Amino acid sequence: MSEPVNGSRGYDSSRRRERAEASRSAVLAHARELFLGRGFGATTIAEIARRAGVSPEFVYKNFGGKPGLVRNIQQASLLGAGGLPAEERSDNAQAAAATGRELMEQWGRMSAEVAPLAAPVLLLIRDAAAGGDADMAALMSEVDAARRDRMLHNARALASRGFLAPGVDVARAADIMFACTAPELHESLVGKCGWAPQEFGSFIAGTLAAALLP
Repeated sequence: MSEPVNGSRGYDSSRRRERAEASRSAVLAHARELFLGRGFGATTIAEIARRAGVSPEFVYKNFGGKPGLVRNIQQASLLGAGGLPAEERSDNAQAAAATGRELMEQWGRMSAEVAPLAAPVLLLIRDAAAGGDADMAALMSEVDAARRDRMLHNARALASRGFLAPGVDVARAADIMFACTAPELHESLVGKCGWAPQEFGSFIAGTLAAALLP
């Protein structure tokens, strides 16, 4: 009789994990909507929990409050629609690209997909930090440092493949890519000028190719 009981327990445990994961996903989805719609300061844990159908205690237990929510939303935004982290997809593109121009085009397509998700969250963090929130200021510094490190990684990869133009060293290439991945650029061209994501991606590919490649 023990085998069916154990099987039932395993099934129940799996169902509980699935429900908990679904609840966490709902919390993040509603938190993103509220943060981007109302701003960091005006959004409350109580309202996020109410919309997600969970208790405030569930939110605090799983995310540790609003800064933890924003951190998780920011990390999720880097997945784009592909389900793989942007860093991993970028490395895969670098390994597969036969030419520098092909790589720039792949990075442009990734920008068109990821930037609409990631840029608004980075701007949310920036604005909350500028408003005096210490946790958001720390997160902004962390995110900027990670983005800078990633651009250095990409620049070194370009140099190792011989893709950098004469006179463009690793540091300069990293600077250019850091500027092209700034959320303010997406905000200006897509948010304010009305560009389509595909136009933005083509612009990024062309700009990087002109600035970095021989």
